[in-house]
Parts: sequence; C-alpha cells; structure tokens
Amino acid sequence: MFAMLKRFDTSSSEAHVMSSSSPRQGHHAFSALTADRGILFGGDYNPEQWPREVWREDVALMQRAGVNFVTVGVFSWALIEPRPGAREFAWLDEVLELLHGAGIAVDLATPTASPPPWLGVHHPEVLPVDADGVRLVAGSRNQFSPASRVYRERALAITRDLAARYAGHPAVRMWHVGNEFGQVDFGDEAAREFRDWLRARYRTVDRLNEAWATSFWSQRYDDFDEVLPPRRMPYVVNPTQSLDFRRYTSDQLLACHRELRDAIRASGATQPVTTNFMGLFPLVDYRSWADSVDVVADDQYPDPADPRSHADVALVQDLMRSLGHGRPWMLMEQAVSAASWRAHNLPKSPAQARLDSLQAVARGADAICYFQWRQSKAGSERFHSAMLPIAGPDTEVFQGVVRQGAELASLRPVAGSTVETEVAVLFDWPSWWAGEESSRPTERLSTLEQLRRWYRELWRRGVTPDILAPGDDLSGYRAILMPHSYLVEPGAAESLRSAVAAGAHLVVGPFSGVADADAHLLPGRSPVLLRDLVGVSGEEWCPLPDGTTRLDLSRDWAVGDDVSASSSASILGEKLRSDGAEVRATFAEGLLAGRPAITRNPVGAGAAWYLGTVASDALLSTVIGTALGDAGVRGTMGPAGAASALPIGLEAVRRGRLLFLLNHGDAPASVDVAAGAVDLLSGERSAGTVVVAPGDAVILNESPSEGLPA
Repeated sequence: MFAMLKRFDTSSSEAHVMSSSSPRQGHHAFSALTADRGILFGGDYNPEQWPREVWREDVALMQRAGVNFVTVGVFSWALIEPRPGAREFAWLDEVLELLHGAGIAVDLATPTASPPPWLGVHHPEVLPVDADGVRLVAGSRNQFSPASRVYRERALAITRDLAARYAGHPAVRMWHVGNEFGQVDFGDEAAREFRDWLRARYRTVDRLNEAWATSFWSQRYDDFDEVLPPRRMPYVVNPTQSLDFRRYTSDQLLACHRELRDAIRASGATQPVTTNFMGLFPLVDYRSWADSVDVVADDQYPDPADPRSHADVALVQDLMRSLGHGRPWMLMEQAVSAASWRAHNLPKSPAQARLDSLQAVARGADAICYFQWRQSKAGSERFHSAMLPIAGPDTEVFQGVVRQGAELASLRPVAGSTVETEVAVLFDWPSWWAGEESSRPTERLSTLEQLRRWYRELWRRGVTPDILAPGDDLSGYRAILMPHSYLVEPGAAESLRSAVAAGAHLVVGPFSGVADADAHLLPGRSPVLLRDLVGVSGEEWCPLPDGTTRLDLSRDWAVGDDVSASSSASILGEKLRSDGAEVRATFAEGLLAGRPAITRNPVGAGAAWYLGTVASDALLSTVIGTALGDAGVRGTMGPAGAASALPIGLEAVRRGRLLFLLNHGDAPASVDVAAGAVDLLSGERSAGTVVVAPGDAVILNESPSEGLPA
C-alpha cells in the first residue's frame, strides 16, 4: 500500500504535492461557515473521557455558554480502533448527533496524532528515535515517526474510513488533520527518507558535497546511502546538514498532512480542512505549509507571568494572518485560565481571558477556541484549565465563558473583515534555523528576541504589520523592518532594493545577509548582497564585552538628550566602513571605537538604515520611529513616528471599519476618537474621547451611520 501513497518530490527545500481540491473552495467554505455562525466560539471536546450521561449535560452547558463550534476526535484513535483493523464508530455517531441537534458545528479531527499503544508494541519501528539513538516508547502522545511506512499506512486507513463515514454528516463543518505536527525522528526509516529528500533536492552526490562543503573535516560522501541524519556526533555537526535535516523534517510532516488531507477530499468532503500551528514553533516551517490548509489555525498560550506577552502574542497573530495572505484565521487553542505544562502556571482572570480573545479578533481571527471544553479529572493535563472547570458551572471561569460567548455573538459583523497594513516585518524559518547553529561569533544573538524587540516598537505605536519572508513581494509597503535575516538570497535582495527605490524605508538589523541558502558565508564585505542598498560594508563580526558599549550619535541627528546620553550597544558589533551612507552613530570605545554602528543610506525615493550592532532599547526606538516618520506611516491613532502616540499598555488595531482599543495596562487609558462613535460592546456613544479601564476593551464603529457588513 505504501508505494501508492503520495510522497513529497522536491527540488528545493519545500514539498510540491498538488492538492486534490482547489484552495479557493476551502476558503469559501470557511467564509460560508462564519457567515452562517458569526465568530466561531468553542474548543476541543473530548467526550471519550466521560460516561455517556455527561454528554447531554455538556451539550446543554455549551448552549448556555454560546458555544457554536467544537473540535472532536483529536485523541480518539485507541477508541475507534481498539485492536488492529477494528472500527468502533457508534459512540462518535451519538456525539455528532447530540451536537448537531444542539446547533453546534463540529471540526472533526483525524485521530492520527496519538496512535494507540498496540501500534508501537506490534510495530516498534513506528516509534521515533532521538538524536542519541534511543527509541522512545508508547504511552504518551505524538509517539510516531513521520517517516514510518507502517504508521503512514495505518493513519491513512483510519482517515479514509472516518472520512467515508462522516464526509456528508450535517454536523461536520470542518476537518482537522492530526494535531500540532512537530515530531522529529533520527531513526533508520528517517535516514532512508532523508536520503530520498536529498536526492530530490540535489540530484547528484557531487552537488550534495558542494552544498555541504564536505571537503571540510574529510566529510565527503561517495553515495547518498552513506548519509545519516545529524545524530549525536563527537563534535560540531555540519551546519548545512543540520539545516537540510530541519527542512526535510518540516517537509516530511507536511507530506503526512497532505496525504491525510487528500484522503479526506477523495471521500467527497467539501468542508474546509486545516491543522493547528503553534506560532513561532522551531521545528516546522509554517510558511511552506500555509497554502496546504484552507484556513490558517494556531494554538497560542501566552504566559500570564510575562508583562510583554500581549505584544509578543500580537506578533504571532499578525504572522498567522499574514500566512493566510490577509484572510481571517482561527485561534484553535488557548487557555481560559492556567496551563499545566509550565514549571509555574499562573492563572488568568476571566477579564484577561476575554481580553486575549478580543485581541485575536482584532488581528483577524474569526474563531476563538480553547483547550478544552471540560477539564480532565485524570491524565497528564488534569490541571490544565478548561471552559467548564472540574468544580462545575458555578465558577468564575465558567461565568466568564458565558459572558464571552454572548459578547462574541454580538460581534457577528466583524467576521470576514480584514486588517489593512502598510508596514512589513521580515522573518523566515530557514534563516532562523541557520542563524542559530552552534559555532557562531556569539550565541547570545537570538533571532526571536530581536524579532520581538523590534515588533514591540510597532505594537506600542499602534502599527499593525504583515510578517513576511525576505523574498516576498514588498511593493506597496511604506516601511520594512528586517531585525535579523542571516540568510539572504539574490531574489530577496532584489525585492528589498526595488521596494526602497520605490519609496519604502528599510531598517536592517545586525548579522543579516551573512550566508546563502546553503548556509555558506557570502564571499566579500558583508552584507554582500545588500552592500549597495545599505551603503555600508563590513569585514568582521565582533562580539562585544559583557555589559554595554557606549555609542556616540551624530550631532546633526536630532534626538533627545536622554536618548543621546543612554545610547549604547551590546552583544555584537560589526567592523564597518561607510561606502556612502550617512553615519548616525559610531562606537565610542573598545576595539570598534570610531567605527560606524548605525547608518542611513538614501536610495531612490526611499532610504535604508543599517544597525551594525544590537542597539539599546531607547536607540532602537529612535531609529524605528525615525524611519516610520520619514516613511509617512500612520499608526492606528496617529503618526507612527511619535513614540508616545498611545498610552502605556493600550493596544489599538483597526479591522475593517472597527477600531479595537484593548487596555493591557494598570491605569485607565484615554484617547481621542470620532465624536458619535458607538462601542459595539456597551452600546455607548462617544463624545470625542474614550477612557478604557485597565483590563477592559472598547470596539468602536466610528461611522455608525454607514452601518456594518451583515
């Protein structure tokens, strides 16, 4: 059977298996679902954990809470197939009928994320092997190798039977493939599949040797069959081998997803098909996955203990919207109170849970879901919060869920609307992977930390960006931020060059444009492919001493005295020279004293900034604010160049014709708005100023006479 399964065939780092259905059909099906139901509200429902008499109580309480959408079957494989080849669907028939009778739409999952123990016992080869060569055992979840032929056969078989039975069921309005794909395997089957992936990518072993630079350390291969995954080695792993194994792993998981998706489509199912992403997850390149789902869905668990989490999760939400090309997306999982998997799990208040949900709606989500509906009484996640706590409905958490359901129902006109943007932030997975391999000048420079630092500057100015890859079409964006892109290819460089020439203002962060797609250093003065654009070039990357290194700012750069006095650098500096760019800051001390640290280069109708170091917060804010101001970018509430455009803690986002104001701070926030604007949540009409209480939200229709889309 396995020989007949679709296998990825790739000549690059991405898989290119054609879908058996039109993505447009799936997008339309999701739009039709939200047009019918409004904002989807619900969560994972696991009735198999409870006796039948509880199911009717669940459905009644779901109706009370305004739940209109649940995911069913994610972890049900052992119940559907208790022994090899058996099929027990009667319980699922009953659950679907109950939900349908209550008017609750179902997102039916393939149960393939968690195989039953018998599969690993009878076929240990399906179990993954870690980098140390240890084969993991069954008994938890995710215990499969995506390269395993037996696993793929069994997963496909149960998916075909599930789809054949329920493709036309009126309760099923969406399909959910697997769950949180992220399995990594270093075993022998993975080695075989990795070699096949390499053959498809490189065609000849000579090309592999060239890409992996195997002349270094006598690593040359004579045949693809000699190649192994990057298992535990005596010393440093070949960085290109490691990068390609990451690409292979993401592609192999994508092949599993597409295989099951296509089986669902082959049954005649016309509902949208998706799977749940996990934000800035390091093991899967979601950009290469995005066009293989009909609607982007994501699981988000910001840490209530982190005071910056509201800005950091906003970054993820903008990424999810961008992966779907601006279309509405789904918040598939979040915690209504405490999670259970951190070392110290702070709970959310019902007010915080409400604010988190409204933030996702503001940034494009048309579904607000939780893990899970009813709190488990046993098992590994028994202390994970749920919409219905173990203490029952007479709880603050459940009452908050009921209020949230009613509120989201009142936001029905929001569904389907989009978020307008004029700024792009550049980030891609292969550059992240390659840029954080070992044996770099410093391991203190984190791609994600720089991405988040730069994004927070946009967040607090009320600027909502798209999160794109360096090679994407950047035409039409007023400003472009590239915090750290270790890999830069010629097409990406040309895209940036064209955008700046047309008027965009670009800001590039340190240690960018260092290497090509094979993670080879680009020969010449760095950043080689961007030298003409940024007007500066470097000869060496120099980690800075612990603490901070003082910077001197150019006298003709009009910044405040406080910024000038506190300007400093840390972590990394670059030994640069100006090749025509304006020098805005130089190193004031140390090995790099007198060298450019921050430059600006006018190009065509735009300009390109280069930061040859990790600038202090105040200085980074000044650079980004200046670039946004020069570009004419307007934040939600005013010019983005003004650092104090919004009160501290206030988030401002426009979606369609609505203005979302979310106060994450500890003090009331007052802002000027259009007189006569109506708050969709309270029904109150503004006299020209709105005060948003701490932890509260206001959603304004600033043109109530025009109405809203039905």
